[in-house]
Amino acid sequence: MLWIKSLHIVFIVSWFSGLFYLPRIFVNLAKEGEESTVIERLLLMARRLYRFMTLLMIPALGFGLWLWLGYGVGRGDNGTFAAGWLYAKLAIVIGVIGYHHACGSLLRKFENGLNRRSEVWYRWFNEMPVLLLLAAVILVVVKPF
Repeated sequence: MLWIKSLHIVFIVSWFSGLFYLPRIFVNLAKEGEESTVIERLLLMARRLYRFMTLLMIPALGFGLWLWLGYGVGRGDNGTFAAGWLYAKLAIVIGVIGYHHACGSLLRKFENGLNRRSEVWYRWFNEMPVLLLLAAVILVVVKPF
């Protein structure tokens, strides 16, 4: 189980690195007056990063599912899935997957020249994965309920 947990953590950290960085690229793309060569380079970086993040997401979720179903992480004494913290963490995982797909949608808008959001909005958007990660780690380590 420790190998699976270690791999899960490594892939989560790698995936979140992309979730932290891609919105920073969006901040730069949303700035007014950027040169077309700069925009093209940022879009290339964003496309490659998003593709790589998606590849990292798959094993991160797969190892997490393996821990949950294969090793019974979050099971109560009677063998049922009774740990409230796990359900809350699963809700956060769904939120992170949604955030990931929102990043893909925003990237497509930038590629098609349809972005209508400001640089400031993307700065706030960039803070979401920090909050999601903080909540998930607290739930897993502290297990408050």
